[in-house]
Amino acid sequence: MQTIRIAGAALNQTPIHWEHNKQNIIYAIEYARMNGVELLCLPEMCLTGYGCEDLFLSDWLYETAMQKLIELLPFTYEIAVCIGLPILYKNKRYNCTCLIQNEKIIGFYAKQFLANDGIFYEKRWFESWDKKEEFEEFFISILNQHFPFGDKIFEIKTADNQILKIGFEICEDAWRTIDRPAHSHKKRGADLIINPSASNFEFGKTQKRENLIVNSSLDFDCTYIYANLLGNEAGKIIFDGEIIIAQKGKLLNKNTLLSFQDFNVIWANVSISNPKNSISTIEPQVFETKEIEFRDAVSLALFDYMRKSKSQGFVLSLSGGADSCCCAIMVSEMIKKGKSELGETYFNKKSGIKNINDSILTCAYQGTENSSDETFKSAKELAESINAVFHHWSIDEEVDSYSKKIETALNRKLTWQKDDLALQNIQARTRSPIIWMLANIQNALLITTSNRSEGDVGYCTMDGDTSGSISPIAGVDKDYVKKWLIWAEKNLHYSALSFVNNLQPTAELRPLETHQTDEKDLMPYYILNEIELLAIRQWKSPLEVYERLVLLNLEDKILLKQHIKRFFQMWARSQWKRERYAPAFHLDLHNVDPRSWCRFPILSSSFEFELDELEKIQ
Repeated sequence: MQTIRIAGAALNQTPIHWEHNKQNIIYAIEYARMNGVELLCLPEMCLTGYGCEDLFLSDWLYETAMQKLIELLPFTYEIAVCIGLPILYKNKRYNCTCLIQNEKIIGFYAKQFLANDGIFYEKRWFESWDKKEEFEEFFISILNQHFPFGDKIFEIKTADNQILKIGFEICEDAWRTIDRPAHSHKKRGADLIINPSASNFEFGKTQKRENLIVNSSLDFDCTYIYANLLGNEAGKIIFDGEIIIAQKGKLLNKNTLLSFQDFNVIWANVSISNPKNSISTIEPQVFETKEIEFRDAVSLALFDYMRKSKSQGFVLSLSGGADSCCCAIMVSEMIKKGKSELGETYFNKKSGIKNINDSILTCAYQGTENSSDETFKSAKELAESINAVFHHWSIDEEVDSYSKKIETALNRKLTWQKDDLALQNIQARTRSPIIWMLANIQNALLITTSNRSEGDVGYCTMDGDTSGSISPIAGVDKDYVKKWLIWAEKNLHYSALSFVNNLQPTAELRPLETHQTDEKDLMPYYILNEIELLAIRQWKSPLEVYERLVLLNLEDKILLKQHIKRFFQMWARSQWKRERYAPAFHLDLHNVDPRSWCRFPILSSSFEFELDELEKIQ
C-alpha cells in the first residue's frame, strides 16, 4: 500500500481574535494541502485561543466558535483537518477537537482529563468526558445535522482508499498513566492517535514530550501526531509550537521550536500497513541548552506581548546591573532573531511599530549620589552596543524635594541610622514616575526587571523598581541571571556585558561608602535558591528545611539558621508585593506568581511558631 502524508501544525493564536485565528488556520490548511498532506492536526483550542479564561463561562463564545468552525468547512476540501474548539453540549462545556474531511464534519472528541494544576484551571470552565469508549449525538442547528460527540474511533478514507482508524487524546489526556484514553484506542484498533495540545513551555520539557510521544507510538502500536500552540498567546504562558510525528517507537519528524512565524507545518509519509516503508526525515536530535531555551522563549514572548498589546517598543530603566542588562539583551535578541527568521521587512510589518526607524528599545540610566561610575559605564556601553536609545539623568533633586517635605512634616532631619529603608525606597520610587512618563509618551511597554529571588523575599520597592508593564525575567532566580549573562557575553558575543559581569549585584541605594550588595542585604543567592527549593517548591517547614540543608554543609549551622529564618519571614511578609508584580512569563516548573501558580495568604503569623521550633535546635 502507498504511504499517506500526515502533518501537524503549530499556530500563534490570540484569545477571541476570530479573524486572525481563522486566517492562520486557513493558511496552515492551504499550505498543507499544497504540499500533499492528507490529514492535518491543529492545536488545542486553536479557534478561540486557549487563554480565554472566564470567557469560557459565557454562552456567546461557544456560539461564535461554532459559526467560525462552519465558515472553515469550505477550506477543507481534499484534506482531513482536526480543529480545536470549545463546545457547549447539553448545557455543559467541553474542550473538544472536531475532525473534518472534504468540507464535512466527521465528529467531535471531548477531552477526558482536564489540566488543573500549576498554571492550568480547566476544571473551572469545562467538564470531563467521563463516558469512556462512548459517544452521543450532537445536533448542530445551523447545519440541521447530528454528529458523533464523545470518545469514538473515527474512520476516514485516504486517497488510495485505505480506511484510517483515528483516536484522539487532547494534551493532558496523554500525560495520565492510569485510564489513559490511548489504552482504549489501542483496544479498538486505532491506527493513528492525534493529540492537539496547548502545552506550556518549561525548561527541558521538549525532551519529556518527545519521549512521551515516541514511547506512546510504541506502547499503543500506532502512528502518533502531536501539535502544540505557538508563542505568547495571552500574556503569561509561552507555547513553544512543538510538532512531533512518531510511529511504533520511531521518531519520524519534529520541528524547530519557538518560531516567530504565524504558523508552522511539518509532515511525514507514513505507511499504516507496513511501517518499514514510512519515511523519517528527522536529523539526530540535539536538545537545546537551558541558556538557549531561555533566550528563545523570552525573546519570542516579548515580541508577541509587544505586538499583541499594540505597543510601540520598550522602555527600560537600565541601571547597569545584572537584571536590567539581561532584559536589554532579551530585547536585542528579539530583534535579531525575529529579523533573521522573518526577514527585516516582514519583521517590521508584524511588529506593528509605526515608525520602525526609531529604536525598539529606549533605555535610561537614572543616577543618584549613591550611583557608581561603574554601573553608569555598564549601562551606557551596553545600550550603545545594541543600538538602543540611551538617556541619563540625575534624580537627586527630586529625592531631595521629597525628603525635605517629610522632614518639614516630622520636624526632624532624616538619617540613615533611623530611616534607612525609607531613604532607600524613595530613590527607587522617584525613578518610577519619570520612566513611566517616557513610556507613556512613546506608547511603549515599560519593562520591570524583577527576578524570582527578589519575588521570594520582597527585595524590591513597590511603585519603584517593580513598576512596569511586563516582567520578563521574574521566572528565573538571580543566580541564574548572573550565570546567563556570563554565557551571553561569550556565546552571543555581547562584549559590553563584561562590565556588568565584573560587578557585584547591588541596589546602589545606600551611600557608596557602605559598599551595599544584594547578598549582604539578604544572603548568598545559592543559599536562597536551596531554601526556596524546599520551602516553596516542596512546602517544607523551617525545621524540615534546616534538617535537609545542614546535611549539605553549605555554611555554618548558626548562619544557616539565620538565613532560613530570614527567608521565611521575608517570604510571608512579601505576599502583598507578589500580588502586585507586573505580569511575568512562566518559564520553569515552578514560579511564585500567586495569579498563576503559588498561593499564599497575604496576612499570616509569618511562621512565628515554626521559627521558634527552629531556634530550639542545637
